[in-house]
Amino acid sequence: MPTYEYLCEGCGAAVERRQGMMDPPLTVCPHCGGPLKRLISGGGGFIVKGSAGRHPDRSGACSFADAGTTCCGRPDPCEHPGCGARR
Repeated sequence: MPTYEYLCEGCGAAVERRQGMMDPPLTVCPHCGGPLKRLISGGGGFIVKGSAGRHPDRSGACSFADAGTTCCGRPDPCEHPGCGARR
């Protein structure tokens, strides 16, 4: 769930809330009851799941010969070329 930032136009309080993307925006300040304005932020970046940087090359072959480790991080050649995260 993303975190949305709001600014109260009444008291100037900054409010952060984790909300679903389809949830309606907050409109009332929890501190003073004034109107809230949703701010546009740069976001939190991106999340890399799994073993970052350890994946088969574009041909799907095991990367052991090139990198010294397999696509799944094993120290020996892989039994399943292009296995992804299988061990």
